[in-house]
Amino acid sequence: MPPGPLIEPEADSERLALDRAVAEAVRLRIAAGARPTPDADVIAMRELLTGLTPAVAAGVRAVLGRIDAANSAPLVVWGPASQTLAADRFGLTARTAAEPEQALAAVREGSRALLDLTPGKAWWGRLLAEPALRVFAALPDDRRGLPRALLVQRTQPGPTGDDRTFWATDSKAPDARIIETLAAAGLAASPLIAAGGLKLFMLAGYVQAEDGRLSSAPGSLSGVIGAAPQF
Repeated sequence: MPPGPLIEPEADSERLALDRAVAEAVRLRIAAGARPTPDADVIAMRELLTGLTPAVAAGVRAVLGRIDAANSAPLVVWGPASQTLAADRFGLTARTAAEPEQALAAVREGSRALLDLTPGKAWWGRLLAEPALRVFAALPDDRRGLPRALLVQRTQPGPTGDDRTFWATDSKAPDARIIETLAAAGLAASPLIAAGGLKLFMLAGYVQAEDGRLSSAPGSLSGVIGAAPQF
């Protein structure tokens, strides 16, 4: 049968007005610039997401992630998980690094980098010797799951009220013994990944690098490498 006549869709002025309102809000928000610190952004985000359905919250986070990409330092990614997570959160704006060292070098020059957590590379151990470079976000940031990549920048993350702290150690003790020792000092820990003779743990809450409870923590080389919010 021959195709029927083309029918032009009816104008939908109501939805078009809503779309224009979204576009204008995005324009104004980009023009307003970034908040002074990442933790200020997180606190505002939590207030904004309160009461939203999961579908609406996901849409809001996608829009705000792209606004963040427009207002923040350039993003470099290393690893397949980081590429996927960055595209989902920030859009297709990131530059890919061939090795973790290249991504960290970009951070030293003012960029931020999202790097995979993989047993093959203990890149996060380098942050023990570079306190200027800190983890300030972890993706996914859903508290019900484990992060697959860490976001690093030249910044000192602040507390947001619902955080997890990342602590690395070269201790060869079993994970259970390390967790027990930290628990005796008042810290709730869980193992995240091990690589290159180092282990990375998550500590519940926001724990500062100089926290006295870590003074007797296992390992001759250990310390906090940053903290990240949970949602």
